[in-house]
Amino acid sequence: MLQIGPYQFKHNLVLAPMAGITDAVYRRLCRENGADYTLAEMVASQKQLWESKKSSTRRADPNDPEPRAVQLLGTDPQELADAARWQVEHGAQIIDLNMGCPAKKVCSVAAGSALMGQPQTVANIFSALVDAVDVPVTVKIRTGLDNNQRNALDIALLAEEHGLQAVTIHGRTRADKFNGQAEYDTIRAVKQAVSIPVIANGDINTPEKAQFVLEYTAADGIMIGRASQGYPWIFREINHYLVTGKRLAPPSEDVFYATMKSHLHGLHQLYGETLGVRIARKHIGWYSQHLNNGPTLRKAFNRLDQPEEQLRLIEQYFESAGKAMN
Repeated sequence: MLQIGPYQFKHNLVLAPMAGITDAVYRRLCRENGADYTLAEMVASQKQLWESKKSSTRRADPNDPEPRAVQLLGTDPQELADAARWQVEHGAQIIDLNMGCPAKKVCSVAAGSALMGQPQTVANIFSALVDAVDVPVTVKIRTGLDNNQRNALDIALLAEEHGLQAVTIHGRTRADKFNGQAEYDTIRAVKQAVSIPVIANGDINTPEKAQFVLEYTAADGIMIGRASQGYPWIFREINHYLVTGKRLAPPSEDVFYATMKSHLHGLHQLYGETLGVRIARKHIGWYSQHLNNGPTLRKAFNRLDQPEEQLRLIEQYFESAGKAMN
């Protein structure tokens, strides 16, 4: 059973923090489908951005069930400590440090996974964060900078030494970005070496793969990101398989429709009409990959610029699908 600080989770499935994706609406849908622990999108640590319009949708949501987790991105120990304190004052109950993002604009300022090349800075950041807040501090890392510099074990040992409460490891290096296959040997080695919880991440996209990774690495939990895009049911399917050893039937058309409609309503409400309509397009694009005539639906949806039109098109699509099945 996964436990982070005082928080114990019924299931050991974690929703990865994904920038521009895991907002309050997305986290709710994934929790409803079996993700016990969900992290908000990463937030930059710079003070001038704390109250920005973008950051305002990324802080801890008081409507989220506990624990409310926020992921911080930065390189300066004091700046990160100040940001962590501010987030906790505004409802965050777990602070996660992003040392896993391979994006060029993040790594170019030595943040994200680029930090893995600066262990002394990492140690200073860990100390500053743990001293700054009285909630659990965790970190997400990669296996290393590249194949010649796999230092996840060193960073995980630093995390344990400085009082962090969990480490999540994506099974690729910074240089890999999202190319190739994730490897789990490094995660397994880290789990054998540390006593704090270890969460495995990377290419976990089926119930069978989830079971394999859990058994192979002995990780305390698994984190799922891209496999949940347009398919929040991945969590309930994995939970069912881990308990029964059997595949759960995929969601019905009615469930797809209800979920997509709820997602759209939530996005329009959270972001307002203009931005909500725009953000909805990528999500419907992901859902459409699992639907008959999905490309046609996606193209039609992307031409719409009013919330009511978006909702009406989804309704019409499923009405037509239902008639085709009868």
